[in-house]
Amino acid sequence: MDLFNVMTVKDTTKLIDSFSYSLATEKVTLLNATGRILTNDVIAKDNVPDFRRSTVDGYAVNSRDVFGASESIQSVLDLKGEILMGEEPSAEIKIPGQCYYVPTGGAIPMGADSVVMIEYTEKLDDEVILTSKATSPGENVVEIGEDIKKGEQVIAKGTKLRAYEIGVLASLGYYEVEVYKKPKIGIISTGDEVVHPAESIKPGQIRDINTYLLHSLTEESGCEPVNYGVVKDEYELLKQTVEKAVDECDIVLMSGGSSVGKKDNTVNVIKDLNDGELMVHGISVKPGKPTIIGKSGNKIIFGLPGHPLACAVIFKVIVKHYIEKITGHKETIYPIECRFKFNYHKAKGREEFLPVTIEEKKGELVAAPVFGKSGLITGFSKAWGFIRIERNEEGIKEGQSVKVFKF
Repeated sequence: MDLFNVMTVKDTTKLIDSFSYSLATEKVTLLNATGRILTNDVIAKDNVPDFRRSTVDGYAVNSRDVFGASESIQSVLDLKGEILMGEEPSAEIKIPGQCYYVPTGGAIPMGADSVVMIEYTEKLDDEVILTSKATSPGENVVEIGEDIKKGEQVIAKGTKLRAYEIGVLASLGYYEVEVYKKPKIGIISTGDEVVHPAESIKPGQIRDINTYLLHSLTEESGCEPVNYGVVKDEYELLKQTVEKAVDECDIVLMSGGSSVGKKDNTVNVIKDLNDGELMVHGISVKPGKPTIIGKSGNKIIFGLPGHPLACAVIFKVIVKHYIEKITGHKETIYPIECRFKFNYHKAKGREEFLPVTIEEKKGELVAAPVFGKSGLITGFSKAWGFIRIERNEEGIKEGQSVKVFKF
């Protein structure tokens, strides 16, 4: 296939959206649920709270008994007792002027409709309370179901569970939840010139970066990386490794071997897999143009560029899009708005993801591009994030407002 017959980023993501694959599910306890993605909506089994409770330490009263109370004209109340935490009150305000002490979170006795904060009261003796503040019905009281009503959808399918959702689940009586299994992502680096990071390198060799870059990006995305090491540019060896990865994983990532060099076997390997099909050979994006996407059966294979910065960009823009598609979780990303430092020109016709640094000048955030030739990795290490420049734009003007997405 002609490498220059490329697809746009938009068309590539549309193609991925049409790809059908279902992740397995499992049940986990709340202690193991952080960062996992729900497979079903969570419906409240009970009201929260399921009893009327106080939001302050004070005295439960009927508001009519403290109407008009002030520092100059205090209301006199008859203290009938105390409501203990965790106790279902059997007491009841039956006679005007009665009150009960309740702690924060304590149950409100029948006949009471509000709570006077203890700061506005004075205890004369064990039976008499003076209050210098009036209340209105419902003041300092949480009603039954005011937080969550029974039968209400509380957490939606596809939610990635944080500590806060875990707390809500516990409050609703859930100890186990059904989540998607973490997608297993096979990682294969290719190239005769690529060696282990611990090895001394000879002229013409480079240390393996992408295995460890993709491993980390995979974990950040809530997936389970499966590393297959560095595979030399040998067709049969690469084909065997890819077949093993396809069999064992949900997604396969191959880095390197995506350009048009004579030793680049990625395309041929994908085509020769069981039910293999090449779907994309080149995306109109900078960096990352020589990206390959194929499939074997119902499993997708990404051939990522060997250059680490391009590899990271394609993972963030394309691979992560697919991960979100199969897990049902779309991460909401809020970019930082900055002013661009100077004029930047780009060629029309392909989308560009420009790595930038951010600095503060005179109380304003300023973004500046990280320049470097395509084979260098300094831009990869220095960049805070990137700016997305649409394919039909010719660049960015000095002082223009831009949105920076964090790497």
